[in-house]
Amino acid sequence: MTETCGQEQTKWITTVIMSTALQDHEISTVLQTQQHRVRYSESVETGSVIFPLSGIAFMLSDTQDFLMTGEEEFSKRIQKFINIHRNSFLVLSAALHGPEEWSVMFRIQRRFLGSNLRVIPVHNPAETVKLMLTMAKVTSKPQANDTRCKIEMTKAQIIEKSPVWKTLQEYQSHCN
Repeated sequence: MTETCGQEQTKWITTVIMSTALQDHEISTVLQTQQHRVRYSESVETGSVIFPLSGIAFMLSDTQDFLMTGEEEFSKRIQKFINIHRNSFLVLSAALHGPEEWSVMFRIQRRFLGSNLRVIPVHNPAETVKLMLTMAKVTSKPQANDTRCKIEMTKAQIIEKSPVWKTLQEYQSHCN
């Protein structure tokens, strides 16, 4: 194992809260197979996947849901979701993102412009899980601190080896 910023890198496992509607969904199976602790709740919005340690929440939906339930009803669900979750993402899945799917995404983005909702297009459950885990991992407390530490170390190395920095130091020493 390698050391980075004083921490060992290990397999990242987290707790995930999912709506009971997703209990038999492929995404739930994939998360459990990767040994994440999956908990189900009836009190969260249908289609929700919440990463409590990262403070982010995803609402999974298919573009066909939007077309079948109607824009107004779908928007009410999204509004309720973003009112509860500060860092919220709407994950819109479609096997193919054609003109109709892009139109749906554009209408949702226009409707919630200025809110804390981000809309992400995906094609399949595997892509969805990878996306959610990546975002949850980089925003979780230990990982975010580790990333911040790596950025600071990189910044320090760049400054230390920068010819501009050396020139500025030489200039400053001549001025004194």
